[in-house]
Amino acid sequence: MAPKHTSPAPRLTQLDLHELVENDDVFFGPGDSYDGQHFNRTSFEGLDLGSTDFLDCQLDAPILHGTELRGVRFRGSILSDSFAPVLKGARTSWRDTEVNSPRWGSAELYDSSWQSVRIDGGKIDFLNLRAAKISDLQISNAIIGELDLGGARVNRMALRNCRIGTLDVQQATLKDLDLRSTDFRTLNGVGSLSGVIIDDYQLGLLAPVLAGHLGITVA
Repeated sequence: MAPKHTSPAPRLTQLDLHELVENDDVFFGPGDSYDGQHFNRTSFEGLDLGSTDFLDCQLDAPILHGTELRGVRFRGSILSDSFAPVLKGARTSWRDTEVNSPRWGSAELYDSSWQSVRIDGGKIDFLNLRAAKISDLQISNAIIGELDLGGARVNRMALRNCRIGTLDVQQATLKDLDLRSTDFRTLNGVGSLSGVIIDDYQLGLLAPVLAGHLGITVA
């Protein structure tokens, strides 16, 4: 029997935030920079935070509904229990960051970049990562209605114990996208599956789709 494939796991940074300064500001503007600060239940709803930097910050239960996050950079930060029926995060940059138990409706994160990031838990109705650049991203224990990786460039991404309604990988460039232990009902982009890692059970589920794509008739 051939040995099981062992994929390189995402390389994740362990965060240790301490001696953070409590932030009690009520006014936030685009292009600001926050370093080593703690935000507790801060509402950013409807604000323009375009091109803002959050460096080594902790955001607990932030409200991000309708917040303009285009070009925002998260570095070495932790976001916990964030809430956003509409998350406007195109061209955001996420690096060495943790996102815990997000509650997002439509998460517009296309053209974004991800490096050494973990997302754990939570529920996301639509995670739009079209044309994103992804290196070392782990999503675990999450419920995602639709995950759109169309046109994305992915290197070392793992979905662990997730439930996904629709997974779209059309025109994506994938290397070591590990789908083992994750359930998905619908797959779009079967022709772009090169670089995906699945288990035997998932292969059985995908067999009819693969046969149809290759023009194979099973009699």
